[in-house]
Amino acid sequence: MATTSSGRRVRVALAIGAAFALAACGGPAGAPAQPPPRPPGPGEGVSGLVASAHPLATDAGLEILRAGGNAFDAAVAVAAALNVVEPAMSGLGGYGTILIYDAAHARVRYLNPSGRIPFGVEPDAFRPPTPDYLENRRGAKAVSTPGNLHAWEAMSEEYGALAWPRLFEPAIRLAGQGFTLDADAAAPLARVYASFPPHAQAIFGRGGRPLGAGETLVQRDLAGTYRKIAARGAGVFYGGEIGQAIDRAMRESGGFLRRRDLLADRAEWWAPIHIDHRGYEVYTASPPANAFDYLVRLGVMSRFDTVALGHNSVAYLHRFAEATKLGFWVRLRYAGDPGVRRPPLDRLLSPAYWQEEADTIDPDHASTFVPPAFTGGDHTTHFVVADRWGNVVSATQTLGNPYGSRIMPEGTGIWLNNSLQYSTFEPKGNPMDAHPGRRKLSGDCPTIILKDGRPWAALGTPGGHTIGQTVPQMVMNLIDFGMDIAAAIAAPRVSFVEPDVLAVEEGIPAEVREGLAALGHHVQTVRALGNAHGLTIAYGPDGHPARFRGAADPRGCGDAKGY
Repeated sequence: MATTSSGRRVRVALAIGAAFALAACGGPAGAPAQPPPRPPGPGEGVSGLVASAHPLATDAGLEILRAGGNAFDAAVAVAAALNVVEPAMSGLGGYGTILIYDAAHARVRYLNPSGRIPFGVEPDAFRPPTPDYLENRRGAKAVSTPGNLHAWEAMSEEYGALAWPRLFEPAIRLAGQGFTLDADAAAPLARVYASFPPHAQAIFGRGGRPLGAGETLVQRDLAGTYRKIAARGAGVFYGGEIGQAIDRAMRESGGFLRRRDLLADRAEWWAPIHIDHRGYEVYTASPPANAFDYLVRLGVMSRFDTVALGHNSVAYLHRFAEATKLGFWVRLRYAGDPGVRRPPLDRLLSPAYWQEEADTIDPDHASTFVPPAFTGGDHTTHFVVADRWGNVVSATQTLGNPYGSRIMPEGTGIWLNNSLQYSTFEPKGNPMDAHPGRRKLSGDCPTIILKDGRPWAALGTPGGHTIGQTVPQMVMNLIDFGMDIAAAIAAPRVSFVEPDVLAVEEGIPAEVREGLAALGHHVQTVRALGNAHGLTIAYGPDGHPARFRGAADPRGCGDAKGY
């Protein structure tokens, strides 16, 4: 089994990414210091369901559904609560990708919260010979315009049933009263605490040390920020006193983001993209999201008899690994701001193209990945919500790295993202470079699957460049292999990692790993890939939703609950 120095670095990076994917759980304030119990099985309900990466965020969404809110109201509450209980993963200072199903109009829509690259960005700051160019990719200079709050507001204004302030009550309560950290949450905090500014250390530490397992994290500044947003809307963040605090912090730290970027930000609705996969319509986000490469992978795999190959067999995983290399090539070749150039989706999402590419796969040998002439973050969260009216939200949100740029404007409790780290800086000027004023690209793949014209499943995962590989594996688990949502999410996964590593979860049998290595794959065994959440919907004779079934990834510590 070949092991390269590059492979060793990838293995370490994946292990760290998996640790952060698992590291954001906690019980209610005052609860015993112990990991939350694993749900005994999938969550079920007849009136709605929420699945998220933290039980307290799931409870926040259910609170809103029980109060008469719909999926869009609950999605805002879940996202806001995740900002509190998963502070390293997502929040007001971040960005993401949201897919929704609007039952009243029977349509899927894509809402883009990823924002634009600041107008004042100097792309050369992120590449040599600029001094500290690597640090610039991680810190203040890597902050892009945070779009999450505008997206939450857009959902609420267009689809919400409850008043805006009500949606933030769970998050305000969690931030102000606090919740207990467990060991999984405390470990990553300990690793990065020294890089926090002093006012953030005062929130996340005690006596000059980071909070540990069993201690209560209280975020009064964040609670105050949410109270202002609840009372005055998103404008206080983008143009008001919070925006001014962000502008001041960026100037003091040498970042490019300015108040004018915040004022220019808009939530954008786009038409999604979709393909037919064995009679099911699989929808995901269109450009400026880079999710089209996931549909290419799924399309190529549709050219094979996956059931005959056998689930997670050597033959099946070999073909998937080869298809996923193609997906990487397609993304690198065609991604970009659709206002500047659009990928040739008519061709890339066509059965003829999938067949051409499937025919190039050698069943007996792994290929060498050769990128086009000209590669994204693990520390992300995903949640799904469905309501009794048939509305669905599937959302992926992130800060980039854990705690983003580690910049927290004083008095706000908000961590700002470092999304520009995930640009492609070489060669200069390529479509995924940090182009000032262009839309920020994302690799998120929130998914909604229609069966007989109605939502049947919704799912997604964090995981950086592994996202576009984890999601098609789950989709095939559901459709090709007939698994229920819990089994489809729990099943072991693989992921190709540039330049030549095939990361294989330890749940894949040793003989399969050895068989993949014999075909020429540079196999590295990893503990976990992603932290997915999903749900399925069954309908009654009247055509209305009758039962919801959801699941949280056993790799993480989230929860799925219905009512």
